[in-house]
Amino acid sequence: MKLPITINEHSGEPLYLQIESQLRTLILSGVILSGTMLPSIRELASQMKCSVITIKRVYSDLEAEGIIRTKQGTGTYVLELQEGSFVKQKEEALREAIDQFLTTAKQLNADKATLKKLFEEAIDSLN
Repeated sequence: MKLPITINEHSGEPLYLQIESQLRTLILSGVILSGTMLPSIRELASQMKCSVITIKRVYSDLEAEGIIRTKQGTGTYVLELQEGSFVKQKEEALREAIDQFLTTAKQLNADKATLKKLFEEAIDSLN
C-alpha cells in the first residue's frame, strides 16, 4: 500500500512529525479505514526514503494514541475509534494543524488582521 504522504524537506518540522501528522489525518478523515493493514516499518521507510527508526517512532506515537495497533508477526492495523475518542483525535489533529499554521505565520511575520482574513476565507470556502 502506497500512502499519499508528502515530505517537505524545507520545513523546520521534523520528518517523523510530518509523516505522523499526515498519517493521522488520513486515518481520522476516513481515507484509510479501520482494519486496514498499513505498510511494514521497512516498507514505509523505503517509500518515504527515511530511516526505519523514523517510522518506528511514527508507529509508536500513533499506537500510544490508540489509532493503530501492531500485532507481532501479522502487521500494523488501523483501529476502530470509539465515537468520543474519534472526536478527541480529530480535535487534536486540528490543533496540530493550527499550530503548524501559526508557526509558519510567525516565521513570515504575518499580522493578526491578515491571519484572521485568511482563516475566515478558508473557513468560508468549506461551505
